[in-house]
Amino acid sequence: MEIDTHQRIDQRLCGKPLQVEAGFSRVALRATEDMAADPSGLVHGGFIFGLADYAAMIAVNHPHVVLGAADVAFLKPVSVGEMVTAEATADPPSGKKRPVRVTVFRDETEVFRGTFTCFVLDRHVLA
Repeated sequence: MEIDTHQRIDQRLCGKPLQVEAGFSRVALRATEDMAADPSGLVHGGFIFGLADYAAMIAVNHPHVVLGAADVAFLKPVSVGEMVTAEATADPPSGKKRPVRVTVFRDETEVFRGTFTCFVLDRHVLA
């Protein structure tokens, strides 16, 4: 399935799509040194959130999808060099609203989970 949203995302920062289906996506991200928050190699949570957000957007896969809210939990730390994978499942639409459940894994370990409230707009949010 072709990706119809977030065409200019830098996949080095937000992840590379591995699987895109109607209402579902799987996106992988290798944590790099540029993502480190401190000398120990702890990855800043914003990069994990960005991965999850990108997975949510392409699970909805509409040119005018935007994030309205997120309820998330960071469950385990991620370190530089690790590969994490986000899986996003979009609920059926309710008007313009599309709730999306996202889980991020490092191997079999769940490191992040959240519900992203996405909205599909009639036109671009900046229009």
